[in-house]
Amino acid sequence: MPFVRVSIRRGETREYRHAILDNVYASLRDVFNVPEDDKFMVVDEYDPDNFVFSKTYPDIARSDRFVLIQITASNTRTIEQKKALYARIVERLQEQPGIRPEDVFINLVEVQKENWSFGNGVAQYAT
Repeated sequence: MPFVRVSIRRGETREYRHAILDNVYASLRDVFNVPEDDKFMVVDEYDPDNFVFSKTYPDIARSDRFVLIQITASNTRTIEQKKALYARIVERLQEQPGIRPEDVFINLVEVQKENWSFGNGVAQYAT
């Protein structure tokens, strides 16, 4: 169940995009105990004029290889798990595809479990 949206500047390779998705997914499996095959992810690519971000807020020097990762997940994780997830994603992305930690922005959006439908018009997690 997390849904991941990755936003980057247009022009990166397929391998680069897939390395981001694969490493975010592996981090979610490692830290959030996401089940195998629970993989729902998209990459949005933007022209520079349509991808606006601060190069310095809050005292973090970002480059044009900035990556914005938004994760929507059920609100069932602890603060410690969230911090561990952010650190693991940055660690994995630094290894492959070589993204600087300063260029990784992560936003976690938490929703109630009943806010998911994986298909068939059914709220599979609603109790």
